[in-house]
Amino acid sequence: MADGQALDEVVTFTSDLIRIDTTNKGGGDCRERPAAEYAAARLAEAGLEPALLERTEGRTNVVARIEGTDPLADALLVHGHLDVVPAQAGEWSVPPFSGEIRDGVVWGRGAVDMKNMDAMILAVVRSWAREGVRPRRDVVIAFTADEEASAEDGSGFLADRHAALFEGCTEGIGESGAFTVHDGSGRQLYPLAAGERGTGWVKLTARGRAAHGSRPNRENAVTRLAAAVTRIGAHEWPLRLTPTVRAALTELAALYGLDADLDDVDGLLEKLGPAARLVEATVRNSANPTMLEAGYKVNVIPGEAVAYVDGRYLPGHEDEFRATLDQLTGPDVNWEFHHHEVALQSPVDSPTYARMRAAVEEFAPEGHVVPYCMPGGTDAKQFSRLGITGYGFSPLKLPEGYDYGAMFHGVDERVPIEALHFGVRVLDRFLRTA
Repeated sequence: MADGQALDEVVTFTSDLIRIDTTNKGGGDCRERPAAEYAAARLAEAGLEPALLERTEGRTNVVARIEGTDPLADALLVHGHLDVVPAQAGEWSVPPFSGEIRDGVVWGRGAVDMKNMDAMILAVVRSWAREGVRPRRDVVIAFTADEEASAEDGSGFLADRHAALFEGCTEGIGESGAFTVHDGSGRQLYPLAAGERGTGWVKLTARGRAAHGSRPNRENAVTRLAAAVTRIGAHEWPLRLTPTVRAALTELAALYGLDADLDDVDGLLEKLGPAARLVEATVRNSANPTMLEAGYKVNVIPGEAVAYVDGRYLPGHEDEFRATLDQLTGPDVNWEFHHHEVALQSPVDSPTYARMRAAVEEFAPEGHVVPYCMPGGTDAKQFSRLGITGYGFSPLKLPEGYDYGAMFHGVDERVPIEALHFGVRVLDRFLRTA
């Protein structure tokens, strides 16, 4: 089991990493290198030989391998990203890059997404070095850049240009799963992620006839775009159940003593109450308009108008997503992918999934582990190019009233110290047996 020093170090490392500002504003505006050097130094102190790899100067990734005891076993990838989304300091109770430790909580941008997991990985690896522990299978550690944007400088670059570093890896773990969800009735749920919706960020472009704003214009690009955006925003996507979501609904129904009527999923979700939040975003594709760009003067009808839509599609349903957008945009608006990544589906009956479940149950015997499909995406998408099956497993035991989902990209992001201790213990237990 992870020693007391590991429990102290995970708190220190989380705070230290938060204080290294790795804000990713998109468009290449980020510099992860200081955080990468920090992580690499901690790994080197544990006797590993980390490689620092860049596609673009300052956009640094770290990869290291721990040799296992069974040379015939497949390797396991353990990954976390080093970049974070922006934070507006004026909205926060504490400076977002202070890494402040107060009242048993570590505060700051990245406390949950996901410098906490980076710190857990470092703490576990260093604990093993002190104990002389070696895992059964090779463990490849990867700390990545650029996850909060395109991943082109991060996991995408590693998968495309440095595949040899991941030789033998058949499975991987990263964000986000094995966190506590309180259902309001005393139950504690621990969703383990075995799937992700695909990413379909879409750019819409409407073209028309530029003209004076005072004259009638039936070829108004803004009007055409607005109509398409309205259709997309109002569209009711049909129900689609993937194997992971089907398993989640079946297990949740059994836990709550309900009939798992998958012919009436919306009705079942209503009966599940707060627990439905784990499933409701992943029973359908989705497309939410998010940005509008048009015009340059109030009395000028522009010849072009642009919008952006955050689209997500379920495993096996990308073709439906594309066909629906063709229909909703209509003849006067073109669409293209602004950013496009695959959907993922991982088995929930694998030995690795069973070991993750067992590790959580050992330290949270009162909890109920359930399958989970992430509504968004992670670096697992890029690593899937290497044939690596991805799971979301960054364990945290959270107190009631702590809204885990709200911490992601939210104001006053923070993580309890006890949650970090739990995460280290569970991660250590799983990796020793994986």
